[in-house]
Amino acid sequence: MFKKTAGFGAVGLIALLIAGCSSSSTDSGAAASGAPSCPTAATPVTVSVNQWGNIVEQLAGQCGSVSTVVTASSGDPHDYEPTTGAIAAFSKAKMVVINGAGYDEWATKAVQANNSSADVVSAATVNNVQPGANPHLWYNPTYVTNMANAITAQLKVVAPDASSYFDERQSAFQAAMKPYFAEIDKIKGGAAGKTYGATESVFDYMAQACGLVNLTPAGYQNSITNESEPAPGDIAAFNADLTSKKMSVLIYNTQTEGSVPNQLVNKANSSGVPVVNVTETLPADVGTFEQWQISQLQSLSKALGLS
Repeated sequence: MFKKTAGFGAVGLIALLIAGCSSSSTDSGAAASGAPSCPTAATPVTVSVNQWGNIVEQLAGQCGSVSTVVTASSGDPHDYEPTTGAIAAFSKAKMVVINGAGYDEWATKAVQANNSSADVVSAATVNNVQPGANPHLWYNPTYVTNMANAITAQLKVVAPDASSYFDERQSAFQAAMKPYFAEIDKIKGGAAGKTYGATESVFDYMAQACGLVNLTPAGYQNSITNESEPAPGDIAAFNADLTSKKMSVLIYNTQTEGSVPNQLVNKANSSGVPVVNVTETLPADVGTFEQWQISQLQSLSKALGLS
């Protein structure tokens, strides 16, 4: 399969899969605006990946001491092996937040082995995502909303004396997410007849939420899902669709490298098909989850000629 890389392409980052954990008990992002002080001691929360970690930071605020294990990716989170520091964070947590759906199985195993008493909030469980489904759940707007609600509900169970504080944090987060949903609605409103192809499935949930039709060749998509190299015929079909501009845009995950995605990007460029760069994890130089997502949505809107 395609190799994950520290390079973020146009984002211009060098991201690292850290050996330990990144901790935060600060008021992250727009949800910090006007937030009161925490009425209780901070609850230790460990999050597997930063796509959810930043959301937890915003919702927990000063009432959470949040440790995120994978803060960015120079390797596949599927295959990450928890370090001593990561295991220590899991063992001390009162609450654990994971993606599930096979994306971060190592986190589930770490909790089971080191802290079976921790309250676990799984995005896959919250959203009833079945095994084998696309695991990039943070790109589904409905799943994000459901997960934020579940995180807040569990924080209130773990720290009931801070329930009112968590309610205020959630309200602020919802306000901060309004531009995100506005961008989605804007694209969906102009998406009639718009199509896309994708080098990976990472952005599929969002593309579909925006009303785009996925024209990625089925054989190519199945190969990506099964983590195998696409057959030459599937690559040829993808190239032909780009050459004929059958696809309105090409979605490219810049956290991968390899001859096939690079070839598809080159073909799109030479054929005049706009390339929309996305990342799998929250980049190090982007403040919040919603800022990351809005920036990518704006790039998509521009590529589709909607802005």
